[in-house]
Order: sequence, then C-alpha cells, then structure tokens
Amino acid sequence: MEIWINPRCGKCRTALGQLSAAGVEYTVRRYLEEPPTVAELEQVLERLGLEPWDITRIDEPVAKDLGMKQWPREAGDRARWIAAMAEHPVLIQRPIITANDGHAVVARTPEALKSVLP
Repeated sequence: MEIWINPRCGKCRTALGQLSAAGVEYTVRRYLEEPPTVAELEQVLERLGLEPWDITRIDEPVAKDLGMKQWPREAGDRARWIAAMAEHPVLIQRPIITANDGHAVVARTPEALKSVLP
C-alpha cells in the first residue's frame, strides 16, 4: 500500500495515523517532493475510477492562474489536466491511497479511509 501525502495536510496526517493504528504496512510518498509522472497519474486515475478534474484542487492559486475552472471536462481534455497536475503537483487532491488489492481511494473522508483498512 502506498499513500501520497503532503505532510502539512491534516487529512494526510489523520490517514497516516489510522493506517499505523490498524497495523497496515505502507510506504509514504511526499508527492510534492517526488511528483508523479503523467503515466503514474493515468494509472492512479484508472485505479480510482475517476477523471483528472475529479482529483484536481481547483482552488489552488496555480489552478486559478491557469484558469482551470474554465477548462473543458471531456475525454479529449484529459491529457491537458494530467499534464498540469504532473507539472504542478500541488493540484493533486490528497491523500491518495493505492491499496495492494488494486483499488485506490482519495482518503478525505472516514468512509474512504476505512475502505482500505483490513
């Protein structure tokens, strides 16, 4: 199991605490320091069953600078969104947990977090 975190994020710290309390083995990826590639983002999106705009932090200053709220949200626009997230990882919603069974969640809610716990 891997968890993508920003250590300054309260929800990330909560998720780490819950994983540790459950005795789950996991690796931590500080995705702002080690940004995911376009290929990794595509893979995570597939595992999440989501589109890139579903996990974009649209209110981040860089998103506002890029005008992302006005970007089209259609299949043909996926690459543009993913490229922006790869270039500006602060745009990626957090924490993202990729479970060993193949699924992944954006663990912002207790329910989502519980879905990856044993």
